[in-house]
Amino acid sequence: MADENNNAWLGLLKWSLAYSDGTKAVDTTKMNPEDVQFLEKVMSEGIIDEGERMKSILKDLTDSLEMMLGSNDSSKQEEKLKELDEDEMLELLQELRDIVEQIDYARAFMSLGGIQFLLGCATYHAPPGGNTVPKSLRKASLGVLSTMCQNNPPVQLSLLEHGHMPQLIGLFFDYSNGNDQGNDVDDSIREKVVQALSASIRGHSMAEHIFCKNDQGLMMLKLGLGMQSSGPKPSAQLRKRSLFLLRALLTSDDATDERYTQYQGIISFICTHVVNEEWEDEAENREMAVSILTQLLSKEGVVAKQEILKHKVNLGVVGLKRIQEIRSLEEGSEERDYATLELEAWEQLMVAFANN
Repeated sequence: MADENNNAWLGLLKWSLAYSDGTKAVDTTKMNPEDVQFLEKVMSEGIIDEGERMKSILKDLTDSLEMMLGSNDSSKQEEKLKELDEDEMLELLQELRDIVEQIDYARAFMSLGGIQFLLGCATYHAPPGGNTVPKSLRKASLGVLSTMCQNNPPVQLSLLEHGHMPQLIGLFFDYSNGNDQGNDVDDSIREKVVQALSASIRGHSMAEHIFCKNDQGLMMLKLGLGMQSSGPKPSAQLRKRSLFLLRALLTSDDATDERYTQYQGIISFICTHVVNEEWEDEAENREMAVSILTQLLSKEGVVAKQEILKHKVNLGVVGLKRIQEIRSLEEGSEERDYATLELEAWEQLMVAFANN
């Protein structure tokens, strides 16, 4: 049985759901009778009220997760909680993700307590001997969280207020080296964590600044990119997500030489490893890495440029070799078409070197 304090967030969320629906009711007093009749007809024909549907989904998930994790509260044992199995919960989370793709619904779900639920589900730590949240539900919750906050400043700000960064970074490390929960290294969860952090940070100046001040966040990116000296290389998808977040941080309008100094080691690693097909076997990742270097050479910051120019000769050798290899491919072939973006990226980097 799980410790009651560990499940407190579920009980609080259930109470909140009983007194809020996350939306505002339509004021029918200002509508003419024809419009009211039309709305009643629409509702009677089964059009889904997304606000009510989100509330229903969240209640069903909360009840089921509470049953899954267990509770020592005898009063709760008397409640008729809805218990869904793992697959059914995953279906509801997928439906929820489809709904919150719309910015307004994402904000409504936030007002229902959705952020607390998703963070709690993704980062839950079971007490000794207690039940834990399945990996599939953790990943699905992270996926919904990513969708909610994508280009949505109010949701991004709310996540900051809930202290999501240390929670998610901690989850990343839980599945990097194992912990008291008995976790093994799992790149599928780590990739979802980086995706969620990326969506919650990109384009939000305050969030970017806070993340860059977090030493554990920097270490997370290093592990995600594969800078560790031992162990298997991270999955291609995890490396891609880490590069995507890194690009946002380094090419942001708010990036300064202080930030470049913090990330100097990563910039060097990109120059020596990520652009090189002998280390990075995914063309899309190489193309993104080369593009990052080109963008940094066009920025006003001095530190990043200096670090890249230290590797100018080696980058020139690798780049020219790769350009020749791609140009030698048969025109119109699938392989040549696939490598076009990488070719363009290398050509742009060579031009950038000529201008520096």
